[in-house]
Amino acid sequence: LMVWLRRTTHYLFIVVVAVNSTLLTINAGDYIFYTDWAWTSFVVFSISQSTMLAVGAIYYMLFTGVPGTATYYATIMTIYTRVAKGAWFALGYPYDFVTTPVWIPSAMLLDLTYWATRRNKHAAIIIGGTLIGLSLPMFNMMNLLLIRDPLEVAFKYPRPTLPPYMTPIEPQVGKFYNSPVALGSGASAVLTVPIAALGAKLNTWTYRWMA
Repeated sequence: LMVWLRRTTHYLFIVVVAVNSTLLTINAGDYIFYTDWAWTSFVVFSISQSTMLAVGAIYYMLFTGVPGTATYYATIMTIYTRVAKGAWFALGYPYDFVTTPVWIPSAMLLDLTYWATRRNKHAAIIIGGTLIGLSLPMFNMMNLLLIRDPLEVAFKYPRPTLPPYMTPIEPQVGKFYNSPVALGSGASAVLTVPIAALGAKLNTWTYRWMA
């Protein structure tokens, strides 16, 4: 009975982490998830998305000990988000109104690190965490570039709850040091490592609690 209870509780943890991190990611600052603010607040978007992905993906991956689990986790998040996107579409908003973040390639890099370093937990935290932080802003900017004019979507279909002072301002084109991708990648690469370490620590805490 105890073995069954322990396993059930642990799998319940995984479901809770997957569902809640997706909801938190979707609502990370609320507005940054939508096309208009995903464009203008891209650095905040990058940090929130990469850290949220890292904490859940590394927790899930170290739980199973199988490289590939982080990608599976990112796929679950993507499916949940596509469902949310479909719900907005059903309400009469354009399909481009909600931007689904690109999590899968960054999670694949975490899996690859874990596999290449022969399942070394610390390498997964340091190298994998850095790779998530560096890559996610790039993949997401590619994603945003493929969407029809985000500002047009923003002004034409404002969020029902968006206060007037948060109406998007057209972003100014800056030099490289003003690049949201460069700044997002730099900040995310630094912050994702300690957050990945937290995900790994949550895993050990769960095991101890279940022991």
